[in-house]
Amino acid sequence: MTGNGNILIVDDEPNAVKVLSSILSDEGYDVRESLDVDGAVDIILNNDIDAVITDLKMPGRDGMQFFEYVTKNHPDIPVIFLTAYGTVESAVSAMTRGAFYYFIKPPDYPRLKGILARAVEQRCLKREIDNIKNELLKGNNSYRIIGSTSQISDILEICEAVKDSESNVLVSGETGTGKELIALNIHYRSKRYKKPFIAVNCAAIPGELIESELFGHEKGAFTGAASRRIGKFEEASDGTVFLDEIGELGLPLQAKLLRVLQEREIERLGSNKNIKVNFRLITSTNRDLKKEIIEGNFREDLFYRINVVQIDVPPLRERRDDIPLLVTDFLREFCVKANKTISISKEAMDIFMKYSWPGNIRHLRNVIERTVVLARGKKIAAADLPEELIDYKENIKTPVIANTLKELEFHAIKKALDASNGNKSRAAKILGISRKAFYKRLRDYRLI
Repeated sequence: MTGNGNILIVDDEPNAVKVLSSILSDEGYDVRESLDVDGAVDIILNNDIDAVITDLKMPGRDGMQFFEYVTKNHPDIPVIFLTAYGTVESAVSAMTRGAFYYFIKPPDYPRLKGILARAVEQRCLKREIDNIKNELLKGNNSYRIIGSTSQISDILEICEAVKDSESNVLVSGETGTGKELIALNIHYRSKRYKKPFIAVNCAAIPGELIESELFGHEKGAFTGAASRRIGKFEEASDGTVFLDEIGELGLPLQAKLLRVLQEREIERLGSNKNIKVNFRLITSTNRDLKKEIIEGNFREDLFYRINVVQIDVPPLRERRDDIPLLVTDFLREFCVKANKTISISKEAMDIFMKYSWPGNIRHLRNVIERTVVLARGKKIAAADLPEELIDYKENIKTPVIANTLKELEFHAIKKALDASNGNKSRAAKILGISRKAFYKRLRDYRLI
C-alpha cells in the first residue's frame, strides 16, 4: 500500500474523476481511475484496493451492479457512493445492502475525506485481522517473542546462538514472564523443529506421580498401573524436553534426572531394562537455585549440568517500553477470537504503562482477554479496566495514608513468595493459611 491507501474512483464523467483524484492525491492516497465498471473490475483484480468511490448511474453496468460485484467477490473493500442522481430510496437501498457511505454531488469534501479515512482504516484492520488469523492457523505465533528493549534483544541473541546446540539451557525468571515461550522459540527455530516439544510442569504434578510421568512405567509396576506407559523422555525422541519449574523436584528424583542426563538412558518403573533416549533439555525456574543448593534443596551437580547456558528473563516492570507492543499484540489476538474490532485509549495505555504487573506478561494477557470479552464499545477506556488497575491509578494520583486491606494482603502474599523463593507451600505456611486458601488468593490476584 502506498501513502494513506489505494483508492479506486469509478465515474463516467472524466472531469469529476480528475477533480476528485487530484484532491485525494494531495491527501497522500494512491488513486486509480476508471470511467466504467468493466475497467474498475479489472483494476480490482490486479491491484490491492483499500476503498472504492463510485458513481451510481453509468452507461452499461451501473454503480449498483458494480457494488454487488464487489460485495460478492471482495467483501472487505468498503464502497462509497458519490452520485448526482441520489434519492432517499437509492441511499437507503445502498446503505442497507452494506455500502460504507452515500454522498450527493457535489460532496462536502472535508466530510468525504473523513469518511474515506475511516473506510481505509476499516479495510486495513480487516486485512490485519486476516493476517493474524492465518498466523494463528499456522501456529507461527506460538514461539514469537515480542519486545524491542535491550533485554529482549539480548535474549533473542542467546536463543539464536544456542538453538542448534546440544547444550542444556536454564531459563530463570518470575512467574508469568514467558519462560516457556523462550523454550518454544529455541525448539521451533532449531534443527529439531519437526520433532516433539514435550513440556512438563514439575510444580503441577504430585511428587508420587512425577517419576512415572518422566520415565514411564510397565504394567503392574504399582497399584493402578493397568498398562505400559511411555514417559516424557521417550515421547520426546529426538526433540526437546522442557522441565518447567525444575526447582520443585525432590532430591531423589533430582538424582535420577542427573543419571539420565549423564547416561542418556532411562528405566521405566517396574523394569530393569535400560532404554536409550535422545533429547534436548531446557529447564526453567522461578527460584534462586544457588540459594536452594546452600539450603540443601537442590543438587549442586545437577545445577551445573542443567545450567550450561542461562537465560534470565526480566519481569515486565523492568521492560515497560515493551508494554505497548504486548498490548497491541494481545488486543489483536483476542479481537480475532471475539470477532471484534477494538482499540485502546491513551488513558488506558497510560495505566498499563504505570501498573506494576505482579503477574507479569501472563497477568497482562489475562487483563486484555477479559477486557476484550466484556467490551461493549470500540475503544477500551480506563473505566473498562479491572478494579485493581483502576485502584492503582487512583493511588498514583492521590497518595493514600493507609493501604486498604486488599493491598496489604496482596503485598503480604508477594513478600511471602519472595521469602520462599516461589515455593507456594512454604509461602502459605509463612502466612499461616492453608495451601487451598493460598491458591485461591493467588488466583484472585492473578498471580497464577
